[in-house]
Amino acid sequence: MIIDHPLLGPRDAAEFIYLGDAALIDRPDWQDEDAADKFYEYGYLRDNIAGKMQELWYHEQGDRSWLVVTRDTLTHEITDVEMARNVARARGRSK
Repeated sequence: MIIDHPLLGPRDAAEFIYLGDAALIDRPDWQDEDAADKFYEYGYLRDNIAGKMQELWYHEQGDRSWLVVTRDTLTHEITDVEMARNVARARGRSK
């Protein structure tokens, strides 16, 4: 599988580490009243999507950037690749 890195161009997936669902970008606020329940869901409950989903990939053997890859889990077709920091900022989670 080839991942078209936004900065470096096409790269083999072997250069990356797969983390999982890009929903992990939306980390719960530890100060919320129900933070324990939210962190339980955040850490342990995952959707196992058959089809198009956004995933986090880490470019370990390259520039060490985090990417959000939109991929069909049935066909492995990649339709979009974005820098994770840009996705986080767009979601209002800039750090």
